[in-house]
Amino acid sequence: MAQATAASTERSVRYRWWGLGVIALAQLMVMLDMTIVNIALPWAQQDTGMSDASRQWVVTAYTLAFGALLLLGGRVGDLVGRKRAFIAGAVGFAAASVVGGAAPNAEVLVAARAAQGVFAALLVPSTLAMLATTFTEPRERAKAFGVFSSVASAGGAIGLLGGGVITEWLDWRWCFYVNVPIGAAVAAGAWLLLPAMPANRQRIDVPGAVLSALGMLSLVYAFDQAATHSWTSARVLGCLAAALVLLAAFGLAQAKGPVPLLPLRLVADRNRAGASLTIALAMVSLFGLFLILTYQLQVVMDFSPLRTGLAILPATVATVLTSTQIAARLVPRVPLRMLVVPGLLIAMLGLLNLGRLTPDSSYASTLMPTQILLGIGVGLVISPCISAATYRVPPQEVGVVSAFVSTSQQLGGSIGTALLNAIATSVTADRIASGGRGERAVTEATVHGYALASLWAAGITGVAALLAGLLITIDLRRPAQAPAEQARTAEGDLAPSS
Repeated sequence: MAQATAASTERSVRYRWWGLGVIALAQLMVMLDMTIVNIALPWAQQDTGMSDASRQWVVTAYTLAFGALLLLGGRVGDLVGRKRAFIAGAVGFAAASVVGGAAPNAEVLVAARAAQGVFAALLVPSTLAMLATTFTEPRERAKAFGVFSSVASAGGAIGLLGGGVITEWLDWRWCFYVNVPIGAAVAAGAWLLLPAMPANRQRIDVPGAVLSALGMLSLVYAFDQAATHSWTSARVLGCLAAALVLLAAFGLAQAKGPVPLLPLRLVADRNRAGASLTIALAMVSLFGLFLILTYQLQVVMDFSPLRTGLAILPATVATVLTSTQIAARLVPRVPLRMLVVPGLLIAMLGLLNLGRLTPDSSYASTLMPTQILLGIGVGLVISPCISAATYRVPPQEVGVVSAFVSTSQQLGGSIGTALLNAIATSVTADRIASGGRGERAVTEATVHGYALASLWAAGITGVAALLAGLLITIDLRRPAQAPAEQARTAEGDLAPSS
C-alpha cells in the first residue's frame, strides 16, 4: 500500500500540470452549472409542466444544497481521503446530470438539481485542497491559483454562453448531458494524475454538521426569497433569524467541541478572514453583474440567448488573461494586498460606469467597458485571496479551509444575485408607481433599477477594498518558516499573521 501511494505521488508530481487541468475542469463543471440552466429554464418549464411559482427551484435547489453542505463536504473529504472524495463527487455529479436531463417532470428535475448540489459540495473542497497541497513552491503555486481562479470566476459567464448555444442549437436537456463527458474526464484524470493523499480518521462533528447545514440553508434561502418577496416579509425575516440562531449555535459548538467541523482558530486568522470576506464581496458584484447584464441585454436590448452569451464574453476573457498573465506573475513578487486592493478599485470603476446606464446606452460604450474593468479587477483579486486563505494551513486541515473559502464564494454569489435583483426590482416598482404607464416609462424604470443596483455593487466593492487593505498582510517574498515554526504549524498552532 505504501509503495502504491509513493508511486501515485511521484506520478502526480511529474504530471502535476496535467493534474491542474483536471482540477480546473472539475471547477468549471461546478461553476458552469450555476448559470447554464438559467437561459434554458423557459424551455425546461414548458417540457416538464412546471408552474411559474415553482420554476425558481430549478436554480435554487442547486445553490441551496451546494451552499449548505460545503463545510460538511470538506470534512468528509478529509475523512475518506481527498482523491476519493474528488472522484466520488465527479461521478455523482455526472450521474445526477443524467437524471436531470432525462427528467419527465418538475419533481425529478428539482431533485436532480439538489443532488448536483450535494455532489458539488463534496467535489469543490477537495478540488481546492488538492490544488493547495500539490503546488507548494511560491511561483508554481501562484500560477496554479491563477489558472484555478480564472476558471472559477469565468465559469458563470461560460455557463450563460453555453446555455445559449445549447438551447438554441440542440435542446435544453443537453445543458445537463454535457456534464457526462466532463465528469468522466475529470474522474479518469483524477484516478491517473492526482495524488492518493492519506485520510484523516478523526470522527465527524455531527451536531456541528447539522447546525452548519441548516444555518447555511436558512441564509441562502432567505436571500433567494428576497428576490421575489419583500425584505421585510415574514418569510425572509424568519429565515434570517433562524440562520442567525443556527450559525451562532454552530459557532458555540465549534468553540467547545472536541473535534470541531471548522476550528475557530482557522477563521480567526486575520489574513484568512480578510481573504474569505473579500472573495464573498467580490462574488456579490460579479454574479449580480451577470444578472443585470442578462436582463439588460435580453429584455431591454432584445438580444437572443446566443447573442447574450457572446456579449458577456469580454468579462470572461479579461478575467482569464488577468489571472494567468498578471496576477500569477506578481503574487510571488509583491504583497498580496497590492494586487487585491487595486483589483477591487478597478472593478468598482466598472460598476460605477454601469451606474450610468440608460435605455439608450450602447453595448460598446457602457456594457463592454464595464465587463472589461470588472474582469480585470476580479482577475487580480481571486488568486491572491486564495493564496492568502490557504497560506500555512496544516495538511490535515486544508480540506476544511478550502470548504470555508468555497462557502464564502458560493454565499457571496447567491447573496449578490438576490440582493442586487431585489434592489433593482424594488426601485423599478417604485418608479413605475410614481411615473407613467407607457412602454417607454416601464423601460426607463427598469434600466434605472439596474443602474442603481450597480451603484450599490460599487459601494460593496469599495468596502471590500477597505477591508482587504486592513486585513490582508501576507507577503510571499518573506523567508520560509523555520523548522520549529513548521512543526508548530503542523500541530495546528496558527497564530494570526501580522
